[in-house]
Amino acid sequence: MSITAILTAALVISVLGLVFGALLGVTGRVFAVPSNPTVDALRECLPGANCGACGFPGCDGYAAAVAEGKAEVGACAVGGPKCTAKMAEIMGVSASAGVRMVATVACQGHGDHCAQKNYQGIHDCNAAALVDNGTKACQYACLGMGTCERACPFDAIHIDPVKKIAVVDKEKCQGCKKCVAACPQHVLSMQPADRVVQISCHNPGKGNALKEKCDKACVGCEACVKACNFGALTMENGVPKIDYEKCVGCMACADACPTGAMTADYEVRKEAYIDADKCVGCTLCTKQCKFDAIEGALKQKHKVLGACTGCGACAAKCPRKAIVMRDRRAPRNKMDKVKKAPVAPAAKPAAPAAAKAPEQKA
Repeated sequence: MSITAILTAALVISVLGLVFGALLGVTGRVFAVPSNPTVDALRECLPGANCGACGFPGCDGYAAAVAEGKAEVGACAVGGPKCTAKMAEIMGVSASAGVRMVATVACQGHGDHCAQKNYQGIHDCNAAALVDNGTKACQYACLGMGTCERACPFDAIHIDPVKKIAVVDKEKCQGCKKCVAACPQHVLSMQPADRVVQISCHNPGKGNALKEKCDKACVGCEACVKACNFGALTMENGVPKIDYEKCVGCMACADACPTGAMTADYEVRKEAYIDADKCVGCTLCTKQCKFDAIEGALKQKHKVLGACTGCGACAAKCPRKAIVMRDRRAPRNKMDKVKKAPVAPAAKPAAPAAAKAPEQKA
């Protein structure tokens, strides 16, 4: 092939490239879809994970919904507070600090706690759940086959190699809820990341017969509900439900649970301490304490007893700021409380006097 033919071909291709480029440029301008600068700015704030935790189809859908006033800022769990603050600045609204939610496992059915079945099949929770209600004696137990682990895009949930139970890394969890949707046993739910108590069983059954299947099962005795002095616990479908807006983290519910189904992070439990130099004996703290854990008469120095749960109600009400919450120095002893005088039994009403018989005249 001659050099002339090569040059001619190159020239033709170059000219065609210029012509088509010009046509594309003109077409782009003529048929351009006007963009919303607010949507573009909001989209730049979002992390681009497209996890769907906000309830919209990806970050583009969420940004458009916020710009149109159909959604509020702060729904992006992955972006966190910084993303919320930037979006609020763009929209000209105040950013409220929402409660960070993370996935939580409501099951302790591992090892000797829950009897195992002989399952031979596909290593997947969905497949195992279809065969005789799973691989464990409790039909509500975590099957430990990693369906949730494979669904998590943030490497925040793994199966414990020994316990064969899902374990969530709260630091990595972004609250996208994909593991919750993937779990066929409904073991996973979204709970506040800073919680100190949780119900670690979701079996709705009742009675001690459940303990034959799992000795960590909630038996529906309602002891936790009765122990809560703040109205934060109710029974729902046979299982305790915690209202975390009312929960003060006193952990009295976990203390009362006979099976250990209600768990608590006792390592962070506090106790009240009264500075004797500041205390004037006003008795406000004794009136606030719902556990009879503060003793002391009016105008006398007060003392905190071992029944203190660390709820902090006394410290919040002390007018002299004489009470501080400190790290606990010994486990709680719920029997070490103010001794109240026994209530005397009510006196029985006197029996009515017998009516005298009328005297007979002689």
